[in-house]
Amino acid sequence: MRKRTLYSTLEQKYQRIQKELMAGTLTLVGVFLIGTSWYSLVEGWSWQDAAYMTVITLATVGYGETHPLRARGRLFTIALILMGVITIGYIVNRFTEAVIEGYFQEGIRLRQRRRLMNSLSGHYIICGFSRTGRQIAKEFRAESVPFVVIDSELESVQIAQREGYTIYQGDATLDETLLQVRIEKAICIVAALPSDAENLYTVLSAKTLNPSIRAIARASTEEAVQKLQRGGADVVVSPYITGGKRMAAAALRPQVMDFVEGVLTGADRQVYMEQLVLDPAVCPVVGLTLQKAGLRAQSGALVLAIQRADGSVIGGPTGDTLLLPGDLLICMGTAEQLRSLNEILEPINTKTKSRRRLNQ
Repeated sequence: MRKRTLYSTLEQKYQRIQKELMAGTLTLVGVFLIGTSWYSLVEGWSWQDAAYMTVITLATVGYGETHPLRARGRLFTIALILMGVITIGYIVNRFTEAVIEGYFQEGIRLRQRRRLMNSLSGHYIICGFSRTGRQIAKEFRAESVPFVVIDSELESVQIAQREGYTIYQGDATLDETLLQVRIEKAICIVAALPSDAENLYTVLSAKTLNPSIRAIARASTEEAVQKLQRGGADVVVSPYITGGKRMAAAALRPQVMDFVEGVLTGADRQVYMEQLVLDPAVCPVVGLTLQKAGLRAQSGALVLAIQRADGSVIGGPTGDTLLLPGDLLICMGTAEQLRSLNEILEPINTKTKSRRRLNQ
C-alpha cells in the first residue's frame, strides 16, 4: 500500500470539504424545488408565490402563510421546515469546520504550490533531505540557485517547509514524482537518499526522463560507486572515501586545505571559483591566446585550468594557450572580478550567459 503524503492528505481533505459543501448546496436546491413544486402544483399557487413561500419557510423568518393552507399543506410545510433546518445546519457545520481548520487557506496554498511546480525550469533537484541533503540545500541557497527538494518523510518535509525551501513529498525513485518536479526542465539532480539502491533507481529514472540532465549521486561503498557510474551518474560522491581523503589532506597540507575550503564553501568568502564556457557565437576571445585575450589584465580574475570540448584538461595554462570554441575556463577571483570576466566573454547579453557553477 502506498504511503500517503502530506500534500496528498491535504488535497484529499480539501476535496472532501468541497464535495460535502457541494452536496449540501445541491440538497438545499433540491429541497427548494420540492417546496416550490408542491405549493404550485398541489396548492395551486403561482410559481412566484410558491417560490416566496418556500424561501421564507426554509429561512424560518416567520412571515406567515402566503395563502391559507389546509391541513395537508401545513403538514408538508412542517416537513419542509425540518428538511431546510437539517440541510442548512449541515452546510453551516461543514463551512465552519472548513474555516476553523483552514481548508480554504490550505486550498490557496495547494494551488500556489501547483503553479510553482508548473513554473519550474532550469532548476536543480535534491532527492533526500537528510543531513547531506540539508547541507546541499544550504549551499544552493547561498549561491542563489533555484532548486526543489524531494523527500518521502513527513518530518523532513515539515523541516524543509519551516526553513523556507520548495519541497515535494514523494518517492524520488518513481517517474511520477520526478515528473511532478519537472525533471524534463531540470539541469541537475542530486541523489542523496539513504540507500545506494534508492540513489541508483533515482539516477536511472532521471536519465530515462531527461538524458541530458547532470546526475550526482551519493554512495556508501566502492561497489556502489561503480554501479552508480554504470547507471548513468555523472559524479558519484562517497562521504566516507571523500571524507577520508580530505582529512588526510588536512593533516598533510593544512594551509592548502584551509584555503580551498574557504574558497569553495567559506561563509565569508572573498574569493570564488567559477566555470565559464566559451560560446563561439558571442565570445570575442575565441581563437586568441590567453596573452592576447588579456583576461587577467582586464578583469583581474585568474584562469586556473581549461577543459577542452573533448574532455582533456590543461592545468595552469600559459599565455600561449589557445582559447577554442566550447572551452570551459575554471577561474578564480573576487565576485566583481568574475563578473567582469563574464562580461568580457559574453558582452552581448550577460544575463543569458551559459555558465555552470564549479561546485555543482
